[in-house]
Amino acid sequence: MPRIEAETAGGVVAFEGKPERKLVLELEDAGIDILHRCGGNAKCTTCRVEILAGDPGEIGEAERNRLAVEQDLAENVRLSCQVRVIDDLKVKVINQASVRGMDAGPRPVDN
Repeated sequence: MPRIEAETAGGVVAFEGKPERKLVLELEDAGIDILHRCGGNAKCTTCRVEILAGDPGEIGEAERNRLAVEQDLAENVRLSCQVRVIDDLKVKVINQASVRGMDAGPRPVDN
């Protein structure tokens, strides 16, 4: 099982993830209140994470196109709704509902 370590506003959360599952769902199921305002459809960037270590897999066209319109994003920023867990990962969660004072958004579907 891949090991995921997430840096959050409340500290580091480490857990085992399920292979091939969306990272956003793994984070949420581990108790991290990550934002995902578009429901996991690569239409916003609220679920973005910084990949600090590990292999997040190749970036798909929808994710690449969405990130391309943002300015000043580091090259290691990915949309957690588009990353499938295939390896151990160390990530920094950028947007949390508790920090932003927002509802997390509709739960993404794991399709």
